[in-house]
Amino acid sequence: MVGVLVVAVAAVAGGSVALGVLGTPSVASVDNHFAGISNQTTTVATDLTVSNPNPVGVQLGSVGLNYTISMNGVEIAQGDRQGIGLGTGNSTLQFTTEMQNDRIPPWWATHIDNGETTAVGIDATVTSSSLGGRSVSFSQERTIETDLISQFNSTETRPVEADQPLVSDPVLYINETRGTWDPENLTQSETPLDLAFDVYNPKPYPYTITKVGYTIRMNDVTVGEGETDRGYVLSPGKETTLEANTAIQNENLDRWWVTHLQRNQQTDLYIDFYLVLEGGGEQFRVDLDSIDYQQEIETDIFGTKTQYPTGDGTAGSPSDGSDSSTGDSMTATPTPTPTETETDGGLLGEGDTETDEGLLNGGETETETATETATPTETETDDDGLLG
Repeated sequence: MVGVLVVAVAAVAGGSVALGVLGTPSVASVDNHFAGISNQTTTVATDLTVSNPNPVGVQLGSVGLNYTISMNGVEIAQGDRQGIGLGTGNSTLQFTTEMQNDRIPPWWATHIDNGETTAVGIDATVTSSSLGGRSVSFSQERTIETDLISQFNSTETRPVEADQPLVSDPVLYINETRGTWDPENLTQSETPLDLAFDVYNPKPYPYTITKVGYTIRMNDVTVGEGETDRGYVLSPGKETTLEANTAIQNENLDRWWVTHLQRNQQTDLYIDFYLVLEGGGEQFRVDLDSIDYQQEIETDIFGTKTQYPTGDGTAGSPSDGSDSSTGDSMTATPTPTPTETETDGGLLGEGDTETDEGLLNGGETETETATETATPTETETDDDGLLG
């Protein structure tokens, strides 16, 4: 009799599946958060709630689950679980996935190429073998955005001081700064950043700029550095545009990612500049502290950073511990320009345009277009032999 009842129940269940009376389990919700970081991997923890609409539970058999997490189509985590038994109603499944940190550079390239925008996608599929192999898919997407360099664009006039014993300061004025990404030359290995400065020479003699150097750091991780390979002649009383084509080396971004999570998804972006000036037969380096760029970046990739913070807000040595974090919209908070800002009354006026030629590095001569500016109102002092 018991055997007959078992067969009968099985027949009823099978008939119900065939008639579509029994429902296929579905994904009700997915929550992710970061749960650990090391030099090589990032642990993503997932709480996935599956809804079983049927009046019976595990008697229906096992359930299989496949899921993928991607950013701008770059798969950062993937996993599957088979043989999951479900009760009636909602069941929450908890599991973790290891993300390789080397997935960060290819994602970064898509983020910049998309105008600093990323779509974080979560796709899950639940399949029930006891319900005829039927499956139900679930998708979830959120958008994150950053604004890393727009605050670099400024028309504020800032003095440049050489801080040299034989040179009177300021030696230059920077009247305007501009910066843009260069998506046409963006590659998987390099993120180009084109920067320009309008520089005014207040002295009655020319300067030759032999180098423009830069260092880009993200949380003290150097992600790019270099020097320009061209020179400029800064004519007296004229404004000249300097170009600095910088770049982030994407291979360094996986190291940055570790510090970003250690600081609970916060990053301080720094760009430091310097010039090498030549005047009166001498060369000296000038740090452009007045235009050094700093920007704070905060992300919340999965939107759960508040519930699952990672790290203590300061970057330290990577560990294999169980830190966590996640996030939503990336926002950039500009850091104010140094308060000690100086303007020079008549130095910014516009005038006639003339062409100057000057001796550059290697003995080459290059023509620079300079905009004549009104005569400075301050009195220039002799620079002990640097007056050319």
